[in-house]
Amino acid sequence: MAHAVTDPFGQGPLPWLRGSEQYLDDTGKAVPWYVDPDAALATGSGAQGGHGGQGGQGGHGGPGGALGAVPSPRTGGPRTADDVNCQIKGFTTTGAAAPGESIDFHITVDPPQQFGVDIYRIGHYGGDGASKITTSPRLSGIVQPAPLAADRTVSCHHWWLSWRLQIPSYWSVGAYVAVLTTVDGYRSHIPFTVRDSRPADLLLLLPDITWQAYNLYPEDGRTGASLYHAWDDEGRLLGESEAAVTVSFDRPYAGAGLPLHVGHAYDFIRWAERYGYDLAYADTRDLHAGRIDPTRYRGLVFPGHDEYWSASMRRTTELAREQGTSLVFLSANTMYWQVELGPSPSGVPDRLLTCRKRQGPGRPVLWREVDTPEQQLIGVQYAGRVPDPHPLVVRNADHWLWEATGAHEGDTIDGLVAGEADRYFPRTALPEHTERVLLAHSPYPDGEGTRRHQETSLYRAPSGALVFASGTFAWSPALDRPGHVDPRIQRATANLLDRICKRD
Repeated sequence: MAHAVTDPFGQGPLPWLRGSEQYLDDTGKAVPWYVDPDAALATGSGAQGGHGGQGGQGGHGGPGGALGAVPSPRTGGPRTADDVNCQIKGFTTTGAAAPGESIDFHITVDPPQQFGVDIYRIGHYGGDGASKITTSPRLSGIVQPAPLAADRTVSCHHWWLSWRLQIPSYWSVGAYVAVLTTVDGYRSHIPFTVRDSRPADLLLLLPDITWQAYNLYPEDGRTGASLYHAWDDEGRLLGESEAAVTVSFDRPYAGAGLPLHVGHAYDFIRWAERYGYDLAYADTRDLHAGRIDPTRYRGLVFPGHDEYWSASMRRTTELAREQGTSLVFLSANTMYWQVELGPSPSGVPDRLLTCRKRQGPGRPVLWREVDTPEQQLIGVQYAGRVPDPHPLVVRNADHWLWEATGAHEGDTIDGLVAGEADRYFPRTALPEHTERVLLAHSPYPDGEGTRRHQETSLYRAPSGALVFASGTFAWSPALDRPGHVDPRIQRATANLLDRICKRD
């Protein structure tokens, strides 16, 4: 219906996703930097309709940018379940679990019938992008009770248990996707994470808190709500002033069952695993809950759009920096809203996400409005939306980050400033540092045509930790997304991670 996202990866071939599909923003226009330009030219078909109810990219809605030629949706194979008919939809009661632990799946199937669950692990896998790890036995599906809604908070915590996955001790840590398929051929997805506490060079943090902030499930024109949108009585999509203040993790993701922007993390994972980086995995709720010891890692990597941060997330990340653990932010608009996490009605911790935004009087919830701007950690901060992709302009090309990339001063990297952008704010305090450099300075017009600029930042903290911020949404896709790969960004990222990991 409204979701218009059948392949949130937006990245070409995967074992269970074949064909070219695209993101639409909240005006119904294709988001051009999610589109494979080669496929777009080959198909020459127009953008799909609908208003893309999952809504905006980043803090203030999605980039516009009409595109005349976009890939046409895949028509063969399993059909994607939707939130109106809920042919098959589900969620887990645990975001991340360790080998030896279990994950509970709560799944609704309408009409009731048997279904199966294929478990994939995201990685390079010879270019496939994922590998099937196991398949469930044939399961009996039922129609679960309708979601409960109170003050626009939608929850399915009362759904019955459908399947319990016991994670074998030999499974690798990583990002996983459960692919649900009914006998009559409808499909949906559930992402989850397998983590452990072993030391590693890099800890990759999947931004599940931000993913949930954007989740409009059920996207049915009546009930669903995110921190961005809700519906009125006539089925019209409302904006932030009428959106939910609290959203629940106890519900499926809208549409195909995968979060908006999930592909950013998967782009980085495929690239990093291809080149053998030593990765550990966790969710941002693990960071919030204190389950992460930063001293076990040389660097923390935030690979995707990571807009919503709790106070404990920020404290732990600042402590990591002070103890010498480097920080790598590969998106933009990071740590913009301050949030709180609370227990579900049944008492399970960290299942409700609250962010009042600008609804009503009270304490501000932007980090920069509570005298702790995000620039004091990241080195730059959110500057605004980028309606259409623009080139990234290389600055300080003699810096080691650009070494062996072939980039020269003033060179442009097409399409790399996209989605949203960060920059240095001169009137905002910088973090303590022993050295600091801006590695890109890229002009672009905002939605009103006013000239703005993006900046990529790197600084070294007194502890020796490096803190890198790409300042754009399009950095991770440039690592391993077909149609968007740029060898200069691949090499620059390798230069950064190799130095953090102390590689020769």
